[in-house]
Amino acid sequence: MDEKYNYYGPSGYHEESNGTYGNFQYVPPKQEVVKKKKKMPKLVKWLLMAALFGLVSGSVFLGVNMIGNRLLNSNGSGNGDVISPGDVAGNNAMLTRTSSVVTSDVSGIVEEVMPSVVSITNMSVQQVQSYFGGISQYNSTSAGTGIIVAQTEEELLIVTNYHVIAGSETLTVTFCDNTNVEADVKGSDSEYDIAVIAVPLSDISEETMSKIAVAKLGDSTQLKVGEPAIAIGNALGYGQSVTTGVISAIGVSSSTVNSEQGMGTSDADGEDTVKLIQTDAAINPGNSGGALVNANGEVIAINSAKIAGSTVEGMGYAIPISDVSDIIHNLMNQKTKHRVEEGEQGYLGIRGYDVASESSRRYNMPTGVYVAEVIDGGGAKEAGIRKGNIITAIGGTRVESMSALKKELEYYAQGETVEVTIAIPQSDGEYGKEVVEVTLGTSAE
Repeated sequence: MDEKYNYYGPSGYHEESNGTYGNFQYVPPKQEVVKKKKKMPKLVKWLLMAALFGLVSGSVFLGVNMIGNRLLNSNGSGNGDVISPGDVAGNNAMLTRTSSVVTSDVSGIVEEVMPSVVSITNMSVQQVQSYFGGISQYNSTSAGTGIIVAQTEEELLIVTNYHVIAGSETLTVTFCDNTNVEADVKGSDSEYDIAVIAVPLSDISEETMSKIAVAKLGDSTQLKVGEPAIAIGNALGYGQSVTTGVISAIGVSSSTVNSEQGMGTSDADGEDTVKLIQTDAAINPGNSGGALVNANGEVIAINSAKIAGSTVEGMGYAIPISDVSDIIHNLMNQKTKHRVEEGEQGYLGIRGYDVASESSRRYNMPTGVYVAEVIDGGGAKEAGIRKGNIITAIGGTRVESMSALKKELEYYAQGETVEVTIAIPQSDGEYGKEVVEVTLGTSAE
């Protein structure tokens, strides 16, 4: 049976069997072959769905975040690089930048500061008592560091630690160009472990003068724990070296610090006369008297002491420059001391013994020389010094022992007048202070 088909021809709708219609031949439509789709495994389907969900949700979150940032920035500075406290990536970047400041190249600072730092060699004579009671002498050499702090019309003035120059027979200064000159003591303060020495400008060549410089002094009262610190000094006597670190602590009690060479910084009541700065920049023997500088190349402290021991590491100490600026100024203005020939040295005219730190604390007495006897006809008696007085300074320089007093007298000639500071006992058990002028005698009393 012929199959009928409905179709729309040129003259309208028709129902016709296979064949022809007019000029048109009708061909029945081909039947569409439907291919059977293969089913996707469930595991693959779930994985694709999960990936699609992550992609969509990530895009949505990114869009919301960008909109939020734009809204926030519209109320702020408008700077898209502003780092918020909660921005972890930003905080890491800040830490990196901060760390780079501490560990950055300090060669520029050192290049600026090094011309103002000198090495100091102390040649002294030490006396040793033998087993049989005799006294023998031998030459001793020690090394330290100094900082050029001023230049006058005649001298170059250098600050260092008192223990660097103590007991010196000869002081030699080595500048940054390795030239050497001898120096004289200007003044010292053993209590604060500070001394000023002087080098005549006439002894320094023009070439060396063109290479050295006066240090810039900073303000140690503005220091903060954690800020960078650079120590420059003649470590171990091998020449100038540089170590870096940070300010570890401020206001450290000097009475708890073991000094490099017996530094004493407490008064008769055991109170600290100066607080120290602690740093983890390495400070070794020979660094004493050297410069501790900040990131601006300013001297903020004078390296002075180091705790030594197998259980201690990374603890160096320095004297804050602002705490001793007045002392340094006073020492700079003293008369430069030149050693007088032995037969021409003046004599004070007393017999006494030491009032050491331990006795000072025990008996509430100032450290110095206790006057046990005043020699008749001597300069001390004529000046009004009496038995029981304690001599604490001569010529503005503190003395804490009879040997230190004799050492200072080597700078004064017979017949010369010198100011002597004495502590006079009072009725209430305290001591009053008085400065007397003594004309030194011509023979040993």
